[in-house]
Amino acid sequence: MAVQKSKVTRSRRGQRRSHDALTARALTQDAMTGETHLRHHMTPDGYFKGRQIVGAVNLDDE
Repeated sequence: MAVQKSKVTRSRRGQRRSHDALTARALTQDAMTGETHLRHHMTPDGYFKGRQIVGAVNLDDE
């Protein structure tokens, strides 16, 4: 069983946890429709960079 040799200070514990913070997802608005979507992803309507790439995606079919 792993047992520490000495007490870990609040400072050392905080330094270890400094990289654990979560970041918000990068959202953007489509130029044509104004719909919000993830960066580098098309909207559910099938638009990407202001152009319609594919027909509308229906998520209720599954």
